[in-house]
Amino acid sequence: MMLTIQACVHSLKPPKCEKVRECEEVNGGKAWMLFGGLYLVALGVGGIKGSLPTHGAEQFDETTLDGRKQISTFFNYFVFCLSCGALIAVTFVVWVEDNKGWEWGFAISTITIFLSIPLFLAGSPTYRNKIPSGSPLTTIFKVLVAASLNSCIYRNSSNAVVNMASSPYSNAQSSTKEKEEENAKETEAPTNTLKFVNSAVENKPIFSSLECTVEQVEDVKIVLKVLPIFACTIMLNCCLAQLSTFSVEQAATMNTKLGSLKVPPASLPIFPVLFIMTIAPIYDHIIIPFARKVTKTENGITHLQRIGIGLVLSIVAMAVAAIVEIKRKRVATNSSLIDDTKESLPITFFWIGLQYLFLGSADLFTLAGLLEFFFTEAPIRMRSLATSLSWASLAIGYYLSSVIVSIVNSVTGNSSHKPWLSGSNINHFHLERFYWLMCVLSGLNFLHYLFWAIKYKYRVTGTTSGGTQ
Repeated sequence: MMLTIQACVHSLKPPKCEKVRECEEVNGGKAWMLFGGLYLVALGVGGIKGSLPTHGAEQFDETTLDGRKQISTFFNYFVFCLSCGALIAVTFVVWVEDNKGWEWGFAISTITIFLSIPLFLAGSPTYRNKIPSGSPLTTIFKVLVAASLNSCIYRNSSNAVVNMASSPYSNAQSSTKEKEEENAKETEAPTNTLKFVNSAVENKPIFSSLECTVEQVEDVKIVLKVLPIFACTIMLNCCLAQLSTFSVEQAATMNTKLGSLKVPPASLPIFPVLFIMTIAPIYDHIIIPFARKVTKTENGITHLQRIGIGLVLSIVAMAVAAIVEIKRKRVATNSSLIDDTKESLPITFFWIGLQYLFLGSADLFTLAGLLEFFFTEAPIRMRSLATSLSWASLAIGYYLSSVIVSIVNSVTGNSSHKPWLSGSNINHFHLERFYWLMCVLSGLNFLHYLFWAIKYKYRVTGTTSGGTQ
Protein backbone atom coordinates (compact mmCIF):
# COMPACT_ATOMS: atom_id res chain seq x y z
CA MET A 1 0.00 0.00 0.00
CA MET A 2 2.82 2.42 0.84
CA LEU A 3 4.56 1.77 -2.48
CA THR A 4 1.28 2.10 -4.38
CA ILE A 5 0.49 5.42 -2.72
CA GLN A 6 3.98 6.77 -3.42
CA ALA A 7 3.74 5.71 -7.06
CA CYS A 8 0.31 7.38 -7.40
CA VAL A 9 0.82 10.69 -5.56
CA HIS A 10 2.88 13.10 -7.66
CA SER A 11 4.20 15.07 -4.68
CA LEU A 12 5.77 11.91 -3.20
CA LYS A 13 7.81 11.16 -6.33
CA PRO A 14 11.09 12.80 -7.37
CA PRO A 15 10.97 15.15 -10.39
CA LYS A 16 11.10 13.57 -13.82
CA CYS A 17 14.35 13.52 -15.75
CA GLU A 18 15.36 12.60 -19.28
CA LYS A 19 18.77 11.07 -18.55
CA VAL A 20 19.31 8.57 -15.76
CA ARG A 21 22.57 10.13 -14.59
CA GLU A 22 20.87 13.51 -14.20
CA CYS A 23 17.99 12.19 -12.08
CA GLU A 24 17.50 13.57 -8.60
CA GLU A 25 17.73 11.03 -5.79
CA VAL A 26 14.72 10.62 -3.53
CA ASN A 27 15.36 12.00 -0.04
CA GLY A 28 13.70 13.08 3.20
CA GLY A 29 10.17 11.86 3.85
CA LYS A 30 9.94 10.45 0.33
CA ALA A 31 12.95 8.22 0.98
CA TRP A 32 11.53 7.09 4.33
CA MET A 33 8.27 6.09 2.64
CA LEU A 34 10.05 4.31 -0.21
CA PHE A 35 12.44 2.30 1.94
CA GLY A 36 9.75 1.75 4.57
CA GLY A 37 7.54 0.13 1.95
CA LEU A 38 10.40 -1.98 0.57
CA TYR A 39 11.46 -3.24 4.01
CA LEU A 40 7.85 -3.99 4.98
CA VAL A 41 7.56 -6.11 1.86
CA ALA A 42 10.76 -7.93 2.81
CA LEU A 43 9.50 -8.43 6.37
CA GLY A 44 6.15 -9.75 5.18
CA VAL A 45 7.61 -12.08 2.57
CA GLY A 46 10.15 -13.34 5.11
CA GLY A 47 7.40 -14.15 7.58
CA ILE A 48 5.30 -15.95 4.97
CA LYS A 49 8.09 -17.98 3.41
CA GLY A 50 9.55 -18.81 6.81
CA SER A 51 6.35 -20.22 8.29
CA LEU A 52 4.09 -21.29 5.41
CA PRO A 53 6.17 -24.31 4.22
CA THR A 54 6.27 -25.72 7.75
CA HIS A 55 2.59 -25.01 8.38
CA GLY A 56 1.60 -26.70 5.13
CA ALA A 57 3.79 -29.79 5.65
CA GLU A 58 2.49 -30.24 9.21
CA GLN A 59 -1.01 -30.83 7.83
CA PHE A 60 0.11 -34.33 6.84
CA ASP A 61 0.80 -37.31 9.10
CA GLU A 62 4.55 -37.84 8.96
CA THR A 63 4.32 -41.04 11.03
CA THR A 64 2.91 -42.95 8.03
CA LEU A 65 4.47 -43.80 4.69
CA ASP A 66 1.67 -42.11 2.73
CA GLY A 67 1.97 -39.02 4.91
CA ARG A 68 5.70 -38.69 4.24
CA LYS A 69 5.09 -39.09 0.50
CA GLN A 70 2.44 -36.37 0.69
CA ILE A 71 4.92 -34.07 2.46
CA SER A 72 7.42 -34.59 -0.37
CA THR A 73 4.68 -33.82 -2.90
CA PHE A 74 3.67 -30.73 -0.93
CA PHE A 75 7.17 -29.20 -1.11
CA ASN A 76 7.35 -29.87 -4.87
CA TYR A 77 4.05 -28.12 -5.44
CA PHE A 78 4.94 -25.36 -3.00
CA VAL A 79 7.82 -24.46 -5.32
CA PHE A 80 5.42 -24.94 -8.26
CA CYS A 81 2.99 -22.39 -6.75
CA LEU A 82 5.83 -19.92 -6.15
CA SER A 83 6.63 -20.27 -9.85
CA CYS A 84 2.99 -19.63 -10.78
CA GLY A 85 3.12 -16.34 -8.88
CA ALA A 86 6.46 -15.49 -10.46
CA LEU A 87 5.05 -16.23 -13.92
CA ILE A 88 2.29 -13.65 -13.41
CA ALA A 89 4.81 -11.18 -11.96
CA VAL A 90 7.37 -11.33 -14.79
CA THR A 91 4.76 -11.28 -17.58
CA PHE A 92 1.48 -9.54 -16.79
CA VAL A 93 2.66 -7.28 -13.95
CA VAL A 94 5.86 -6.27 -15.79
CA TRP A 95 3.83 -5.44 -18.90
CA VAL A 96 1.43 -3.33 -16.82
CA GLU A 97 4.31 -1.46 -15.15
CA ASP A 98 6.03 -0.80 -18.49
CA ASN A 99 2.89 0.31 -20.32
CA LYS A 100 0.48 1.65 -17.68
CA GLY A 101 2.76 2.76 -14.83
CA TRP A 102 4.31 1.49 -11.62
CA GLU A 103 1.25 2.45 -9.59
CA TRP A 104 -0.85 -0.12 -11.45
CA GLY A 105 1.74 -2.86 -10.94
CA PHE A 106 1.92 -2.17 -7.20
CA ALA A 107 -1.88 -1.95 -7.02
CA ILE A 108 -2.25 -5.40 -8.56
CA SER A 109 0.19 -6.84 -6.03
CA THR A 110 -1.63 -5.12 -3.14
CA ILE A 111 -5.03 -6.41 -4.23
CA THR A 112 -3.65 -9.93 -4.69
CA ILE A 113 -2.28 -9.99 -1.15
CA PHE A 114 -5.60 -8.73 0.23
CA LEU A 115 -7.47 -11.52 -1.58
CA SER A 116 -5.06 -14.15 -0.23
CA ILE A 117 -5.83 -13.28 3.40
CA PRO A 118 -9.52 -14.39 3.47
CA LEU A 119 -8.59 -17.38 1.31
CA PHE A 120 -6.03 -18.47 3.88
CA LEU A 121 -8.35 -17.78 6.83
CA ALA A 122 -11.13 -19.82 5.20
CA GLY A 123 -9.22 -22.99 6.02
CA SER A 124 -8.63 -22.07 9.69
CA PRO A 125 -11.25 -24.50 11.11
CA THR A 126 -9.48 -27.48 9.51
CA TYR A 127 -5.81 -26.54 10.03
CA ARG A 128 -3.60 -28.59 12.34
CA ASN A 129 -1.87 -25.92 14.40
CA LYS A 130 1.29 -26.40 16.42
CA ILE A 131 1.12 -24.74 19.84
CA PRO A 132 3.82 -22.02 20.15
CA SER A 133 6.57 -23.00 22.59
CA GLY A 134 8.88 -19.99 22.59
CA SER A 135 11.59 -18.87 20.24
CA PRO A 136 14.04 -21.57 19.07
CA LEU A 137 16.72 -18.87 18.88
CA THR A 138 16.40 -18.42 22.65
CA THR A 139 16.93 -22.14 23.17
CA ILE A 140 19.96 -22.25 20.89
CA PHE A 141 21.51 -19.21 22.56
CA LYS A 142 20.85 -20.58 26.06
CA VAL A 143 22.36 -24.00 25.31
CA LEU A 144 25.48 -22.59 23.67
CA VAL A 145 26.06 -20.04 26.45
CA ALA A 146 25.49 -22.68 29.14
CA ALA A 147 27.86 -25.11 27.41
CA SER A 148 30.56 -22.44 27.04
CA LEU A 149 30.34 -21.18 30.63
CA ASN A 150 30.10 -24.64 32.18
CA SER A 151 33.02 -25.91 30.15
CA CYS A 152 35.26 -22.99 31.18
CA ILE A 153 34.23 -22.84 34.83
CA TYR A 154 34.40 -26.55 35.57
CA ARG A 155 37.66 -26.97 33.69
CA ASN A 156 39.28 -24.26 35.81
CA SER A 157 37.87 -25.65 39.05
CA SER A 158 38.62 -29.34 38.36
CA ASN A 159 41.39 -29.48 40.99
CA ALA A 160 39.07 -28.11 43.66
CA VAL A 161 36.46 -30.70 42.77
CA VAL A 162 39.03 -33.49 43.13
CA ASN A 163 40.06 -32.25 46.59
CA MET A 164 36.44 -32.06 47.74
CA ALA A 165 35.80 -35.58 46.47
CA SER A 166 38.38 -36.95 48.93
CA SER A 167 36.32 -35.71 51.88
CA PRO A 168 34.06 -38.39 53.56
CA TYR A 169 31.58 -35.66 54.48
CA SER A 170 31.32 -34.58 50.83
CA ASN A 171 30.74 -38.17 49.72
CA ALA A 172 27.99 -38.65 52.29
CA GLN A 173 26.25 -35.40 51.30
CA SER A 174 26.42 -36.08 47.58
CA SER A 175 25.40 -39.76 47.63
CA THR A 176 21.71 -38.96 47.33
CA LYS A 177 22.26 -36.46 44.53
CA GLU A 178 24.49 -38.91 42.66
CA LYS A 179 21.78 -41.57 42.77
CA GLU A 180 19.22 -39.08 41.47
CA GLU A 181 21.55 -38.01 38.68
CA GLU A 182 22.30 -41.62 37.74
CA ASN A 183 18.61 -42.43 37.58
CA ALA A 184 18.04 -39.39 35.39
CA LYS A 185 20.90 -40.38 33.08
CA GLU A 186 19.44 -43.87 32.72
CA THR A 187 16.22 -42.39 31.37
CA GLU A 188 17.87 -39.86 29.04
CA ALA A 189 21.45 -38.94 28.29
CA PRO A 190 22.99 -36.73 25.60
CA THR A 191 24.50 -38.42 22.57
CA ASN A 192 28.24 -38.56 21.95
CA THR A 193 28.16 -36.34 18.86
CA LEU A 194 29.23 -32.69 19.28
CA LYS A 195 30.32 -33.45 22.83
CA PHE A 196 31.19 -29.84 23.63
CA VAL A 197 27.44 -29.04 23.72
CA ASN A 198 26.89 -31.73 26.40
CA SER A 199 28.50 -29.43 28.96
CA ALA A 200 25.18 -27.59 29.08
CA VAL A 201 23.61 -30.52 30.98
CA GLU A 202 26.57 -32.45 32.39
CA ASN A 203 27.32 -29.75 34.96
CA LYS A 204 25.02 -27.59 37.01
CA PRO A 205 24.91 -24.06 35.53
CA ILE A 206 26.00 -21.07 37.61
CA PHE A 207 22.73 -19.33 36.77
CA SER A 208 19.37 -21.06 37.10
CA SER A 209 18.15 -19.34 33.93
CA LEU A 210 20.79 -21.27 31.96
CA GLU A 211 19.55 -24.67 33.09
CA CYS A 212 18.98 -26.86 30.02
CA THR A 213 17.36 -30.21 29.33
CA VAL A 214 18.84 -33.07 27.32
CA GLU A 215 16.06 -32.57 24.79
CA GLN A 216 17.11 -28.96 24.23
CA VAL A 217 20.76 -29.98 23.86
CA GLU A 218 19.88 -32.61 21.26
CA ASP A 219 17.70 -30.12 19.37
CA VAL A 220 20.59 -27.67 19.17
CA LYS A 221 22.92 -30.44 17.99
CA ILE A 222 20.62 -31.21 15.08
CA VAL A 223 20.54 -27.55 14.05
CA LEU A 224 24.34 -27.36 14.21
CA LYS A 225 24.62 -30.47 12.03
CA VAL A 226 22.48 -29.03 9.23
CA LEU A 227 24.29 -25.67 9.17
CA PRO A 228 27.14 -26.91 6.89
CA ILE A 229 24.55 -28.14 4.37
CA PHE A 230 22.87 -24.74 4.56
CA ALA A 231 26.20 -22.97 4.02
CA CYS A 232 26.94 -25.01 0.89
CA THR A 233 23.75 -23.77 -0.82
CA ILE A 234 24.74 -20.09 -0.54
CA MET A 235 26.98 -20.33 -3.62
CA LEU A 236 24.07 -21.59 -5.72
CA ASN A 237 22.02 -18.54 -4.75
CA CYS A 238 25.02 -16.38 -5.57
CA CYS A 239 24.83 -17.80 -9.10
CA LEU A 240 21.07 -17.17 -9.18
CA ALA A 241 21.75 -13.50 -8.43
CA GLN A 242 23.36 -13.17 -11.86
CA LEU A 243 19.99 -13.86 -13.51
CA SER A 244 18.56 -10.58 -12.25
CA THR A 245 21.70 -8.52 -12.90
CA PHE A 246 24.22 -9.32 -15.64
CA SER A 247 21.93 -11.70 -17.53
CA VAL A 248 19.31 -8.97 -17.89
CA GLU A 249 22.00 -6.55 -19.12
CA GLN A 250 23.16 -9.13 -21.65
CA ALA A 251 19.62 -9.66 -22.95
CA ALA A 252 19.08 -5.91 -23.24
CA THR A 253 21.79 -5.77 -25.93
CA MET A 254 20.29 -8.67 -27.91
CA ASN A 255 17.29 -9.09 -30.18
CA THR A 256 14.35 -9.60 -27.80
CA LYS A 257 11.64 -9.76 -30.43
CA LEU A 258 9.33 -12.75 -30.43
CA GLY A 259 7.50 -12.35 -33.72
CA SER A 260 5.88 -8.93 -33.53
CA LEU A 261 6.17 -8.85 -29.73
CA LYS A 262 9.16 -7.24 -28.08
CA VAL A 263 9.90 -9.02 -24.79
CA PRO A 264 11.08 -6.74 -21.92
CA PRO A 265 14.44 -7.92 -20.51
CA ALA A 266 12.85 -7.88 -17.04
CA SER A 267 10.57 -10.72 -18.21
CA LEU A 268 13.47 -13.11 -18.87
CA PRO A 269 12.91 -14.99 -15.57
CA ILE A 270 9.95 -16.54 -17.39
CA PHE A 271 12.39 -19.18 -18.68
CA PRO A 272 13.23 -20.80 -15.31
CA VAL A 273 9.67 -20.24 -14.11
CA LEU A 274 8.14 -22.14 -17.04
CA PHE A 275 10.75 -24.87 -16.69
CA ILE A 276 10.03 -25.31 -12.98
CA MET A 277 6.28 -25.41 -13.64
CA THR A 278 6.87 -28.11 -16.24
CA ILE A 279 9.43 -30.23 -14.43
CA ALA A 280 7.88 -30.15 -10.93
CA PRO A 281 4.83 -32.34 -11.80
CA ILE A 282 7.00 -34.60 -14.00
CA TYR A 283 9.48 -34.99 -11.15
CA ASP A 284 6.78 -35.81 -8.60
CA HIS A 285 4.63 -38.13 -10.73
CA ILE A 286 7.19 -39.82 -13.00
CA ILE A 287 10.79 -39.44 -11.85
CA ILE A 288 10.25 -40.11 -8.14
CA PRO A 289 8.01 -43.21 -8.58
CA PHE A 290 10.56 -44.62 -11.03
CA ALA A 291 13.44 -43.85 -8.64
CA ARG A 292 11.58 -45.59 -5.80
CA LYS A 293 11.29 -48.75 -7.87
CA VAL A 294 14.97 -48.66 -8.83
CA THR A 295 16.46 -47.79 -5.43
CA LYS A 296 13.84 -49.67 -3.34
CA THR A 297 13.78 -46.72 -0.94
CA GLU A 298 10.97 -44.54 0.35
CA ASN A 299 12.16 -41.28 -1.21
CA GLY A 300 13.74 -42.67 -4.36
CA ILE A 301 16.14 -39.75 -4.36
CA THR A 302 17.29 -38.59 -0.94
CA HIS A 303 17.18 -34.96 0.14
CA LEU A 304 20.95 -34.56 0.00
CA GLN A 305 21.09 -36.14 -3.45
CA ARG A 306 18.50 -33.65 -4.71
CA ILE A 307 20.51 -30.75 -3.29
CA GLY A 308 23.67 -32.18 -4.86
CA ILE A 309 22.01 -32.44 -8.29
CA GLY A 310 21.04 -28.77 -8.00
CA LEU A 311 24.60 -27.77 -7.17
CA VAL A 312 25.96 -29.71 -10.17
CA LEU A 313 23.42 -28.01 -12.44
CA SER A 314 24.57 -24.61 -11.16
CA ILE A 315 28.14 -25.48 -12.23
CA VAL A 316 26.87 -26.40 -15.71
CA ALA A 317 24.81 -23.20 -15.82
CA MET A 318 27.83 -20.99 -15.17
CA ALA A 319 29.86 -22.80 -17.83
CA VAL A 320 27.00 -22.37 -20.32
CA ALA A 321 26.72 -18.67 -19.36
CA ALA A 322 30.42 -18.15 -20.06
CA ILE A 323 30.16 -19.86 -23.48
CA VAL A 324 27.05 -17.84 -24.42
CA GLU A 325 28.78 -14.58 -23.43
CA ILE A 326 31.76 -15.48 -25.63
CA LYS A 327 29.37 -16.02 -28.52
CA ARG A 328 27.49 -12.77 -27.82
CA LYS A 329 30.69 -10.69 -27.80
CA ARG A 330 31.92 -12.40 -30.96
CA VAL A 331 28.67 -11.39 -32.69
CA ALA A 332 29.08 -7.82 -31.39
CA THR A 333 32.63 -7.69 -32.78
CA ASN A 334 31.80 -9.23 -36.15
CA SER A 335 28.82 -6.89 -36.63
CA SER A 336 30.89 -3.81 -35.64
CA LEU A 337 28.51 -3.07 -32.75
CA ILE A 338 30.99 -3.60 -29.93
CA ASP A 339 30.92 0.13 -29.10
CA ASP A 340 27.22 0.66 -29.81
CA THR A 341 24.89 0.19 -26.84
CA LYS A 342 21.71 1.46 -28.51
CA GLU A 343 21.31 -0.92 -31.45
CA SER A 344 20.38 -4.54 -30.73
CA LEU A 345 22.85 -7.25 -31.69
CA PRO A 346 21.83 -9.69 -34.45
CA ILE A 347 21.53 -12.58 -31.98
CA THR A 348 18.36 -13.79 -30.29
CA PHE A 349 17.92 -13.50 -26.54
CA PHE A 350 16.97 -17.20 -26.44
CA TRP A 351 20.69 -17.93 -26.01
CA ILE A 352 20.50 -16.29 -22.58
CA GLY A 353 17.55 -18.57 -21.86
CA LEU A 354 19.94 -21.53 -21.62
CA GLN A 355 21.55 -20.31 -18.39
CA TYR A 356 18.10 -19.45 -17.05
CA LEU A 357 16.91 -23.00 -17.72
CA PHE A 358 19.89 -24.66 -16.03
CA LEU A 359 19.76 -22.38 -12.99
CA GLY A 360 15.97 -22.71 -12.82
CA SER A 361 16.24 -26.50 -12.67
CA ALA A 362 19.05 -26.18 -10.13
CA ASP A 363 16.79 -23.98 -8.01
CA LEU A 364 13.95 -26.53 -8.21
CA PHE A 365 16.09 -29.44 -7.08
CA THR A 366 17.93 -27.56 -4.36
CA LEU A 367 15.11 -25.43 -2.92
CA ALA A 368 12.52 -28.23 -2.75
CA GLY A 369 15.14 -30.67 -1.47
CA LEU A 370 16.45 -28.20 1.09
CA LEU A 371 12.97 -27.36 2.43
CA GLU A 372 12.09 -31.04 2.81
CA PHE A 373 15.51 -31.83 4.30
CA PHE A 374 15.21 -29.12 6.94
CA PHE A 375 11.61 -30.07 7.72
CA THR A 376 12.31 -33.78 8.24
CA GLU A 377 15.62 -33.38 10.02
CA ALA A 378 14.91 -30.43 12.31
CA PRO A 379 13.22 -30.91 15.71
CA ILE A 380 9.50 -30.15 15.75
CA ARG A 381 10.11 -27.06 17.87
CA MET A 382 12.61 -25.65 15.36
CA ARG A 383 11.08 -26.46 11.98
CA SER A 384 10.09 -22.91 11.09
CA LEU A 385 13.59 -21.73 11.94
CA ALA A 386 15.15 -24.52 9.89
CA THR A 387 13.02 -23.98 6.78
CA SER A 388 13.73 -20.25 7.05
CA LEU A 389 17.39 -21.09 6.47
CA SER A 390 16.48 -21.80 2.83
CA TRP A 391 15.47 -18.17 2.35
CA ALA A 392 18.38 -16.94 4.46
CA SER A 393 20.64 -18.79 2.02
CA LEU A 394 19.00 -16.88 -0.82
CA ALA A 395 19.56 -13.52 0.89
CA ILE A 396 23.17 -14.27 1.82
CA GLY A 397 23.82 -15.52 -1.72
CA TYR A 398 22.68 -12.22 -3.21
CA TYR A 399 24.85 -10.26 -0.78
CA LEU A 400 27.79 -12.55 -1.54
CA SER A 401 27.30 -11.85 -5.26
CA SER A 402 27.77 -8.12 -4.61
CA VAL A 403 30.88 -8.84 -2.53
CA ILE A 404 32.42 -11.06 -5.22
CA VAL A 405 31.74 -8.45 -7.93
CA SER A 406 33.38 -5.75 -5.77
CA ILE A 407 36.41 -7.95 -5.07
CA VAL A 408 36.78 -8.87 -8.74
CA ASN A 409 36.65 -5.22 -9.81
CA SER A 410 39.08 -4.23 -7.07
CA VAL A 411 41.62 -6.94 -7.95
CA THR A 412 41.39 -6.56 -11.74
CA GLY A 413 41.31 -2.76 -11.46
CA ASN A 414 44.71 -2.72 -9.75
CA SER A 415 46.39 -4.07 -12.88
CA SER A 416 47.05 -2.24 -16.15
CA HIS A 417 43.69 -3.47 -17.48
CA LYS A 418 40.22 -2.13 -16.78
CA PRO A 419 38.07 -3.84 -14.15
CA TRP A 420 36.23 -6.85 -15.53
CA LEU A 421 32.75 -5.68 -14.52
CA SER A 422 32.87 -1.89 -14.62
CA GLY A 423 31.89 0.67 -17.25
CA SER A 424 28.88 1.90 -19.19
CA ASN A 425 29.16 -0.66 -22.01
CA ILE A 426 28.67 -4.31 -21.13
CA ASN A 427 30.35 -5.26 -24.43
CA HIS A 428 33.63 -4.05 -22.90
CA PHE A 429 33.17 -6.20 -19.79
CA HIS A 430 35.06 -9.46 -19.30
CA LEU A 431 31.84 -11.09 -18.15
CA GLU A 432 32.85 -14.47 -19.57
CA ARG A 433 35.86 -14.53 -17.23
CA PHE A 434 33.59 -13.72 -14.30
CA TYR A 435 31.27 -16.59 -15.25
CA TRP A 436 34.24 -18.97 -15.46
CA LEU A 437 35.29 -17.78 -12.01
CA MET A 438 31.78 -18.50 -10.70
CA CYS A 439 31.96 -21.93 -12.35
CA VAL A 440 35.22 -22.72 -10.52
CA LEU A 441 33.88 -21.42 -7.19
CA SER A 442 30.71 -23.49 -7.64
CA GLY A 443 32.86 -26.56 -8.35
CA LEU A 444 34.87 -26.04 -5.18
CA ASN A 445 31.65 -25.47 -3.26
CA PHE A 446 30.29 -28.79 -4.56
CA LEU A 447 33.39 -30.62 -3.30
CA HIS A 448 32.87 -28.92 0.05
CA TYR A 449 29.23 -30.06 -0.01
CA LEU A 450 30.24 -33.66 -0.78
CA PHE A 451 32.47 -33.70 2.31
CA TRP A 452 29.58 -32.77 4.62
CA ALA A 453 26.90 -34.78 2.76
CA ILE A 454 28.92 -38.01 2.98
CA LYS A 455 29.50 -37.49 6.71
CA TYR A 456 25.87 -36.62 7.44
CA LYS A 457 23.65 -39.28 9.02
CA TYR A 458 19.92 -38.80 8.76
CA ARG A 459 18.10 -38.32 12.03
CA VAL A 460 14.98 -40.14 10.86
CA THR A 461 16.00 -43.44 9.27
CA GLY A 462 12.54 -43.98 7.90
CA THR A 463 12.88 -41.08 5.50
CA THR A 464 15.93 -42.43 3.74
CA SER A 465 16.04 -46.18 4.07
CA GLY A 466 19.54 -45.97 2.84
CA GLY A 467 21.65 -44.61 5.64
CA THR A 468 24.17 -41.94 4.81
CA GLN A 469 23.97 -40.67 1.23
